[in-house]
Order: sequence, then structure tokens, then C-alpha cells
Amino acid sequence: MKFIEDVDIKGKKVFIRVDFNVPMKNCEVSDDTRIKAGIETIEYALENNAVVVLASHLGRPKSQEDKQFSMKPVAERLSLLLKKEVKTAPDCIGSDVENMIDSASPGDIIMLENLRFYKDEKEDNPEFAEKLAGLCDVYVNNAFAVCHRKNASVSKITEYSKEVCAGHLLKNELETYNNAVNNPKRPLAAVIGGAKVSSKLNALKNIMNKVDSVFIGGAMANTFFAAKGYSIGDSLYEKEMINAAKDLIKMSEENNVKLFLPVDGIIAEKCDEKAKPHVSGVENVPQGFQILDIGPETEKYFKKELENAATIVWNGPMGVFELDKFAHGTFSMAENIAFSDAYTVIGGGDTDAAVHKAGFAEKIDYISTGGGAFLTLMEGKPLPAVQALESVYL
Repeated sequence: MKFIEDVDIKGKKVFIRVDFNVPMKNCEVSDDTRIKAGIETIEYALENNAVVVLASHLGRPKSQEDKQFSMKPVAERLSLLLKKEVKTAPDCIGSDVENMIDSASPGDIIMLENLRFYKDEKEDNPEFAEKLAGLCDVYVNNAFAVCHRKNASVSKITEYSKEVCAGHLLKNELETYNNAVNNPKRPLAAVIGGAKVSSKLNALKNIMNKVDSVFIGGAMANTFFAAKGYSIGDSLYEKEMINAAKDLIKMSEENNVKLFLPVDGIIAEKCDEKAKPHVSGVENVPQGFQILDIGPETEKYFKKELENAATIVWNGPMGVFELDKFAHGTFSMAENIAFSDAYTVIGGGDTDAAVHKAGFAEKIDYISTGGGAFLTLMEGKPLPAVQALESVYL
């Protein structure tokens, strides 16, 4: 594929698909991390005197009447960050939008209205994609977090655009993942957490062929305990995934991959802030109790075993970090990875949130902006939107 530096955008109308699907509170942006991540490409286009047209989705609006999902507050936050006016279009397609773009001057920035105000976006509708493509001279995909989807603004649009390329963020995401997982400094360790083995099964199978060690945490570890015949009380686990967990244990042995599971956990009768937490070994959890975080011995164990890693990739929390009583394991992992000598890469919305909440985000080498897209890469699958960019030049 081509990248934005490979394309002549000077003085042209440039359509940049960004991922500004940011958290909102009281109709204001509450976290602008994703907006900041996309600024490099916007500034590059401005330096080349382009008319910059930005397009994104926001939330899950049911119709165009869902004004709480308007891109206007996002445009206002971007204006503050750039210290430059960002105009909000009345729609994302149509004659009014076309006239607004046609009358714009080089250096102007126009934010299109929410793409998901049209169901055609998620349906990868060709007519909708063609209307979007017709707004500009150059199409730039800089929305890594949406690249695992076949949406009109990242997939079908490439078939109708005059020229297509990838922005800086998308380029950085792909190169960082490739270097960390497919061409890493070794030993390479993967830390995988979260609730379900089923949601990470393909990723686990794929990385077993690439990594030197895997650390399992979160509720998904309970399914591995069940596969080993442990008594885990009322802990959340996936009965139908026990054989898959056994296969992964066997696969790790066959591939000479060290598989590390928690040795103790923080247990409680309820998963809420009123619960009274206790420490328990993972092999014999009392009935009526459930494992909600990794325990102190596991924290020490994981820290020691991670010390030799040269590259660490982390996806998924170690426990119910949203509740303070069950956050220590995840925060401990965040601290261990942040202060590691290894090259560190984090992916996934929950993991990103946990690292920021723990206060160690600045010490992580690379935090991916994509959850589903990052997991798709971990599964070894192609990203449809990236394939769409590549197919133009085949």
C-alpha cells in the first residue's frame, strides 16, 4: 500500500478517515487520547496546504435524530488541540456538504457529521461509499481501530477514491505490531487476560507459534484451572472451552512455550465494592466464592518470570480492575511492564484504560488505539480495511 508521504496532497482535498469514537460525558469529550493520536496526519495535511476533511463514527446512534452522537463536541476539542478552527459539516454526504468543501480554502478543516447516522456505513454500502469518495481528491485511512470491520468508510470507499493511502497512525500501528510479534527482540512474552477463553482462543493459538512465554490472567484463567481439575468454587469459567484450554496447554508443551498461570487469587462471595476479599490458592476455592483478581504470590511470580523478557505484548486485565478491591493485580502487572527493560506494547480498550488508571501509561513504549483490530492481528488474520488499501495497488 501507499502511505501519505508517498502521495502528492499539496493543495488537494484530502479525506482522512479518523477514529474519533471517544468517550463522552454530558455531551463533552471526556478522554481525547484517540483525537491526539490522529493529529500527526492532520498536521501533515495542513502543512501541505490541503483542504482537510475528517470523517469518523461516534457511538451507536439509532438515527440522525440522535444529536447526543453529533461530532460537533469532537470538532470543538480538536480545535482546542490544534489551536485552529474546525468547522462542523451539517451531514457527511449531500449537496450542502459538497458545497462546503468546494468553497473551502487550503488549510481549512471540516469535520463531517457522524458516519453512523447512516446504516449504510456499517453495511459497507457501495453507493454510500461512492458519495463519500466523491467529496475529495485523496482518501487517507488513519483509523486503525476500525480496520477489522468492513465499513463503507474504510473498506468499500477505496474502490471509488481517486487515490488512496494510509496515515501515520495506521502505519505506526501495523509496523509496531509486526516488529513486536513477528520480528521481536527475544525472549518475547505475551500477557493475556480478560474474561473469556472463547474471545481470545484464536489469538492464543496463533501466538503459541510466535512467543517464548505466555502469562494468563483474568477470569479466562479459571477455564484453565477447570481443565486441570481444580476446585474453583463459583468462579466464572467456560465449561464448553475446557477441551480448548487442554489443547492450549498441550500446544505450549509441544512448542516449548512456557505457560504461566496464577497460583493464588483474590476471592469474594460477591463481585461488588461491598464484598470482603480474601486470598486463596487457586486449586481449592471454597464453594460460594469466586476468583476476582490474581493474588499477591502470583504478582511476585509473574514479576520474576517477566524480568528476562526483551519484548512484552499485553492484552487483557488480570481481574475486575474496575472495582478498587480487585484492581491490584492488574495495576501490579501494569507497573511491572511499565518499569521493565523490555520493549512494551499494549492493546485493547480495557488494558489501555487500566494502564491509564494505574498511572503508568507514559512509561509504556506503545499503546495501541485498537481493541478489536489489535486482537485480529494477534489472531494472525488480515484486516479487511488494510486489504482494501492494498488491493488498489495489486
